[in-house]
Amino acid sequence: MKKNYPRNSDLRKAILTVLSSNIFLTPDDFPEEVIKTLERNGFYTGLVNTKRIWRIYEKMVRKGEIYDILDVVTEDKEGRRLRKI
Repeated sequence: MKKNYPRNSDLRKAILTVLSSNIFLTPDDFPEEVIKTLERNGFYTGLVNTKRIWRIYEKMVRKGEIYDILDVVTEDKEGRRLRKI
């Protein structure tokens, strides 16, 4: 049986799940945990990369959907948020 490729909304749900279930998560372990969560939910993760996960995380922080728990998004002089990683 063919597994579905995760959409951005599926990645957002996985990010929320990882952040809410793992208090002592480091930025280095975060993408791997998101991928594991997607795999547990039955998605094909062969083409999901770290850059895509961080991009969605950053958008969620910018929109105010989540707090920057991992402290990887910073602001520049004009107030724009930038990723530290």
